[in-house]
Amino acid sequence: MTRSTRQRERTRETDETEDQEGVRACPECESDNLVKDSDRGELICEDCGLVVEEEKIDPGPEWRAFNHQERQEKSRVGAPTTQTMHDKGLTTTIDWKDKDAYGRSISSKKRSQMHRLRKWQERIRTKDAGERNLQFALSEIDRMASALGVPRSVREVASVIYRRALKEDLIRGRSIEGVATSALYAACRKEGIPRSLEEISEVSRVERKEIGRTYRYISQELGLEMRPVDPKKYVPRFCSELELSEEVQTKANEIIEKTAEKGLLSGKSPTGYAAAAIYAASLLCNEKKTQREVADVAQVTEVTIRNRYQEQIEAMGIHG
Repeated sequence: MTRSTRQRERTRETDETEDQEGVRACPECESDNLVKDSDRGELICEDCGLVVEEEKIDPGPEWRAFNHQERQEKSRVGAPTTQTMHDKGLTTTIDWKDKDAYGRSISSKKRSQMHRLRKWQERIRTKDAGERNLQFALSEIDRMASALGVPRSVREVASVIYRRALKEDLIRGRSIEGVATSALYAACRKEGIPRSLEEISEVSRVERKEIGRTYRYISQELGLEMRPVDPKKYVPRFCSELELSEEVQTKANEIIEKTAEKGLLSGKSPTGYAAAAIYAASLLCNEKKTQREVADVAQVTEVTIRNRYQEQIEAMGIHG
């Protein structure tokens, strides 16, 4: 018997939930493959079809919504707390709609009063210079993260790193922008979404040299365990920008793996190493790109690509 998609949506019970409810296995066939049918409030064995429990209490909201807009309108809770805002998103804001609770427009006298209230609300959100600086730093992290196109998780990690640096008093004597940029660079590495110092410095208001120096200092002081960046993580992005095929991407990863096993990667820039492997792979797969094109995408020099390329083809036993 077929059921509608909504009715067939079932969520597998976690071990924790099963332990709380006291049901670990089906009493009929002793299978632990139990699923929950939220529509009927039943716990069912997926193997033999036995209804193990019925009339279960639904812990969800009492209202129903069929799309995102309805959910937003009916929800009575705010957004979750976040480290990317100086107050963690816990303060209130006064809406700019200039309407009352019934959706009616308010009078001009009330509008000017609300304008003054909003102005003071913005002012009192930061109680001192320290909070204002934190607000500025976190907005800088958000701006740079948007420009780099990194996910929300990286912004959260960068904000946590900056807050830790602030707590340990590592910002004294350094620019707020420099520490914020270094925190973002560290977060990118920690989350496995590598961005080179050149890419970071392009969206920052700080020079590359200062970013590198500040990054080394805060990572050492905060004990951030950073593994060397794997050049293979740059390959998909560089290949996409160069409009190269999957075949070239696979070949480039193969070159990196084989040459890294022979110790060629030690002490080399991961971006330059990845760029050289992509250049070599493009030649081997007859999708030739010039050294200049690859160098521009990877933000390295043509000399770096030539040197790494020669080392890689020699290690692979290919005669160019």
